[in-house]
Amino acid sequence: MAASDPPLPPADAAPPLMDALRARLQVEGTLDVETWMGLCLEAYYGQGTAIGAQGDFITAPEVSQMVGELLGLWAAVTWMGMGQPPCVHLVEAGPGRGTLMADALRALAPVPAFRAALRVHLIETSPGLRALQQTALASCGVPVSWHDRLDDVPAGPLIVLANEFLDALPVRQYRRAADGTGWHERRVAPGPAGSPTPLVFVDGPVLAEAPPLLQPAHRAARPGAVVEVCPQAHAFVDQVARRLAADTGAALFLDYGPAASGPGDTVQAMAGHAFVPVLDQPGRVDLTAHVDFQALATTARAAGARVDGVVAQGVFLCQLGLRERASALMAGATARQARDLATAVQRLVDPAAMGTHFKVMGLAALSLPRLAGF
Repeated sequence: MAASDPPLPPADAAPPLMDALRARLQVEGTLDVETWMGLCLEAYYGQGTAIGAQGDFITAPEVSQMVGELLGLWAAVTWMGMGQPPCVHLVEAGPGRGTLMADALRALAPVPAFRAALRVHLIETSPGLRALQQTALASCGVPVSWHDRLDDVPAGPLIVLANEFLDALPVRQYRRAADGTGWHERRVAPGPAGSPTPLVFVDGPVLAEAPPLLQPAHRAARPGAVVEVCPQAHAFVDQVARRLAADTGAALFLDYGPAASGPGDTVQAMAGHAFVPVLDQPGRVDLTAHVDFQALATTARAAGARVDGVVAQGVFLCQLGLRERASALMAGATARQARDLATAVQRLVDPAAMGTHFKVMGLAALSLPRLAGF
């Protein structure tokens, strides 16, 4: 860059990431949002766990053991609907600290035939999180393997769980051109000279062709509107759906986002359980974007899977028996434990909390009965 160009981001915020950003910006000038987000997330999760009371955010399994227990029993019922194959791969994508899987496997004690059939596979690339998962599952009593990709999971019947996995995949952003006929790709650039902001969003030139993966609701967006697509989410759902169609099985995706596609800039950053500016601390904050369930359902159907619905998380968990499980636990709990259980249920199902904002999408092989909870 020339001496008159805006200064590059300072190298003291998150040194390894800033070095990478500076190198890329020095050559390219700007980065597309997907590349920037991917670099940030790789650095962020490489630092260790960010989940739980001491981290930046809390997922549903961290709110209460009941979530993992219910999903474990859901998997057992699904396995029965599959004809009880003698070997089934239980796959979790993005397993966090291992809490969900540990709770799920503990709840399966009354279903010994299912436990005997299980081969657990965790899709995780972070060495720090793998270490936490190994500790959480050290005494689970079933074989556990770790993989970087779903491709590495052996062929055969499978059940996939993905809780707050898709929202952590980087998105591409596009802005509808002012004349309403074309699209700009949003990009990340160095902040202006003298600005305290190290990075800013800018619009690239008008694209020669419409971006891939746009949905009808995106194409109808007004001039100036921002839309998002997540190529990695589409690729993962396509891969899962093809495995279900070929090997039989089912999948659950629990995540944050609307049921229908639409425009909007949904990239957000969290640190210490609070929202923070998206661009200010690259590599030090958690970045997520809303999941486009309608678009992903279309991808799953095209790949040969059945979509049993996209429902609110609160509705889904109550259909599985969340309130009944809470009542059973309260029967043997102290007064304080009972209050904590009631608070957890409220948080998981309340429309103002996680109950409506979070959705659940179920995929299945065409031959399976309708999945529980839908």
